[in-house]
Amino acid sequence: MSEQGQRDDRKAYRIQVDGRLDRDWSEWFDELDITLERIAGGKPATILTTALLDQAALRGLLCRLWDLNLALISVTPLQGKPISPEEREVR
Repeated sequence: MSEQGQRDDRKAYRIQVDGRLDRDWSEWFDELDITLERIAGGKPATILTTALLDQAALRGLLCRLWDLNLALISVTPLQGKPISPEEREVR
């Protein structure tokens, strides 16, 4: 099957980790979207939003977070694919 004939079956995820992760890490994480928010008690949390091809890719991303010693708060599957940073700039 040609590349044009393949479906994009990526699954979108919202991953929340404890603490602040600078947006400059986006490239190291294969261009995922990084946002910051405050959780209970005003503590900082980082939200990573990305579309991954399969569970192996999700595990790889979680291993990278573990390598950085970041505490995982949640992993939430999302409906549809997240908007890429390039698409966001067009809007």
